[in-house]
Amino acid sequence: MRHQPMTRTLLATVGLLGLAAVAACGTGAGHRDADAPTTRAAVVPAPPKKKQIHGLPGMPPVLDPQDVYAADRPNRLSPAVKNFPSRVYVPNTESDTVSVIDPRTYEIVDTIRVGRQPQHVVPSWDMKTLWVNNNRGHTLTPIDPRTGEAGEPVEVHDPYNLYFTPNGKYAVVMASLDRELVFRDPHTMKVVKTEPVSCYGVNHADFSMDGRYFIVSCEFSGELLKVDTEKMKVIGQQKLPFEGAMPQDVKVSPDGKRFYVADMMADGMWVLDGDKFTTPKLLHTGKGTHGLYVSRDSREMYVSNRGEGTISVFDFTQNKLTKKWHLPDGGSPDMGGVSADGKVLWLSGRYDAEVYAIDTRTGTQLARIKVGSGPHGLAVYPQPGRYSLGHTGIFR
Repeated sequence: MRHQPMTRTLLATVGLLGLAAVAACGTGAGHRDADAPTTRAAVVPAPPKKKQIHGLPGMPPVLDPQDVYAADRPNRLSPAVKNFPSRVYVPNTESDTVSVIDPRTYEIVDTIRVGRQPQHVVPSWDMKTLWVNNNRGHTLTPIDPRTGEAGEPVEVHDPYNLYFTPNGKYAVVMASLDRELVFRDPHTMKVVKTEPVSCYGVNHADFSMDGRYFIVSCEFSGELLKVDTEKMKVIGQQKLPFEGAMPQDVKVSPDGKRFYVADMMADGMWVLDGDKFTTPKLLHTGKGTHGLYVSRDSREMYVSNRGEGTISVFDFTQNKLTKKWHLPDGGSPDMGGVSADGKVLWLSGRYDAEVYAIDTRTGTQLARIKVGSGPHGLAVYPQPGRYSLGHTGIFR
């Protein structure tokens, strides 16, 4: 009786040790006690929210805030154009014609008579019409891309180039000699507003990712403009820091942070912060830099160097030139576009009355096709995208 308290203590201690052993054994997989404490799962942070793009009112929403060209993937044709025959439309400025090429056979299948000095073939915002810019004829000739038939010309003064606002509300005529940006109804082409400019030779353009402004090149005075899309008003202007500059084509980077402006006299492209509109820096590419075309995967940009018969390849991610392709027997590569599948770059040979088809994987020339005199802003059609911003085919 005198030892009973010690016995009770030992029994209690053994019992506690036994429970601990059971608990320890229960940590094996598949043997967890329902009442045993469990390790809490690690908290996985929520993926970062993509930045919101507050676009121009009425503009289709941006698909990817990191890639303005996200809708332009290979063969991703809109229902509006998917049944159109694949063609290459070549405006011949000195022949007053449009040569129509079948890209499968590299043969001319039609020649359309248009107005005086056709400069560019431009897809409409809704992608249902191709507008031929008859610069000195002061008309636009509509072509139905379903049939290849031309309609009645529409009177438009000095239509050197043609763009459309991202919401489809206006057509924007680059009236180069008139020194005006003319905002028009995108269907009837009636004038809505005329914005006079003080620079010479308004020429090419591209829009910011949110569509709220666009950058315009002024070829003959070596200047750039920044234009408020909704207000239809010039809000910035600067002279390029190169004597004799002649800016040409304009393209925005996939992430929307930079604009690239080809300059045929500076032999390269200017890299511009569009938002800040500060002085751009020059990247040399080749003699007579003229046209800029983005690959279907948004990784590269093809830069035509008209003065030396080459195409430079710029890598957006690496932020540098990675390749240069030389056309056999030279040439004068100018304006054009990329095929729907992304495999062929088509360019007009401005001073050689010909068109070049170039393999985008190797830079190999696939075809060299004779056309009319002075071929300029050719359009490859149809192309992927939801809507057109104009020129020879800028799609979003």
